[in-house]
Amino acid sequence: MQLGFYFDQTRCTGCGACRVACKDWHDLPAGPRNWMRILYSEKGKFPDVFVSYLVAPCYHCLEPVCVPACPAGAISKRAEDGTVVVDSEACLGNEDCDVECLRACPYDAPQFGPEPGARMSKCDFCLERWSEGKLPVCVEACPTRALDAGTLEEMKARYGDVQEADGFAYSEGARPAVVFKPKRPSSR
Repeated sequence: MQLGFYFDQTRCTGCGACRVACKDWHDLPAGPRNWMRILYSEKGKFPDVFVSYLVAPCYHCLEPVCVPACPAGAISKRAEDGTVVVDSEACLGNEDCDVECLRACPYDAPQFGPEPGARMSKCDFCLERWSEGKLPVCVEACPTRALDAGTLEEMKARYGDVQEADGFAYSEGARPAVVFKPKRPSSR
């Protein structure tokens, strides 16, 4: 089994509710560390403009390139559900590590806090919620219902198998566990 996300780019307004809910749920301090990021893209010139948003959590890749890149072995992929997890205690910290996991990930999911000695952390698919039969907090917080989560097979059966979206580059090497409904510029 592989857990994964669905993201409907046509519904996202960039409100940030998913990001705020994630920071609050996981007690992440104010600052640059965000396990759920929202990327903004703007193209064109008035009156033909195109704006899109892209949520960027950890996509819990089928072949996570961050796992072999970690010199301390602090990142692993769980066999039972495919989530990529971090043992922060095993992490060497931002001062003693070359941050190879950060450089290896095409989606910038592994993150260190700004403080000296900060240990790596990232989205964990809200595993404690998932074990209780609840969706990740980002999914529940989304007011436009642009996010969903479940097994990758369920997401593909429900929403299709589109692996492209504006601002997203699919990595054949990592194979992210996400499907999209992409937003496309309208033709006038």
